[in-house]
Amino acid sequence: MPPPNERDPLLEISGLRTHFSTREGTVKAVDGASLTVPRATTVCVVGESGCGKSVTARSVLGLIDHPGKIVAGEIRWHRTDREPLDLAALSPTGPELRSIRGREIAMVFQEPMASLSPMYTVGDQLMEAIRLHKEVTKDEARSMALDLLRRVGIPRPEQRFGAYSFQLSGGMCQRIMIAIALACDPALLIADEPTTALDVTTQARIIDLLRDIQAETGMSMLFITHDLGVVAEIADEVVVMYLGTVVERGGVDEIFHDAKHPYTKALLGSIPRMGAGTRQRLTTIRGNVPHPSDRPSGCPFHPRCGDAVPGLCDVEEPPEVVFGPARSARCVLHAMERSVR
Repeated sequence: MPPPNERDPLLEISGLRTHFSTREGTVKAVDGASLTVPRATTVCVVGESGCGKSVTARSVLGLIDHPGKIVAGEIRWHRTDREPLDLAALSPTGPELRSIRGREIAMVFQEPMASLSPMYTVGDQLMEAIRLHKEVTKDEARSMALDLLRRVGIPRPEQRFGAYSFQLSGGMCQRIMIAIALACDPALLIADEPTTALDVTTQARIIDLLRDIQAETGMSMLFITHDLGVVAEIADEVVVMYLGTVVERGGVDEIFHDAKHPYTKALLGSIPRMGAGTRQRLTTIRGNVPHPSDRPSGCPFHPRCGDAVPGLCDVEEPPEVVFGPARSARCVLHAMERSVR
């Protein structure tokens, strides 16, 4: 088998559908999402709250709470020396997927204070992550844990090693969560809004830390966020989600300078621009994201879209229009333009 190329896919999600069966009906949190994470690349997934970003990320590792379930689609994990493995077909509690979690694919969650146990020291939790996947002694695990704390910029790591999460700041806890995620040198790091609850200065430091580690190790990142400023700084490719589906994807420069989908344009228009003055008008997106159990017919964005065509956008499911390699958008307006040509 030839060595992998940087542009080869590391993770491929195809037609993923993750649904929750409730008394009120079926909640289609993810409804046919497809995306690819190439090797040594950062892919940012953006969209409003309720668009299925976090459920997509959790589906990769089978971390879907009851009554949620992956009902369709594939999540192909491309290992270097083996055939691709469909993670969606594995049991969430089975040994094969549990061996991948933390070792090959790691995840940093949104709330570090809730992710770390207040009952154990941060050193104990780091050592547990190391010894779970590596056959090392307790002393060796302790040495590796201290090295990880230094690597993520924790001052006085020997002192912090015996501290509890409630004794540390939010930024410090997030660094420790990143250290735990990096304990086994994963090929893919999934970061689910890791800077949301942090102040701006700490956010910038966490972003710089992740970029430095990626440059050092060559790992890929699937970065979930709603902050387009973070996206502009860290992304190589961008995936825009709306109501459980991918509505646009492309390179970060293509998305920011030549957005195709009305939803992407509205998101970009809603952020202030430097140099535009104090009287600049920002775009507002009318209404709210519909509940996934009450999905509109046709294009899911049409009730909020200023460009929607009655009798078309509210009836037809938007096709995927391809503009180039890893560049596409789901919009009937672009399909109409193509048919006219």
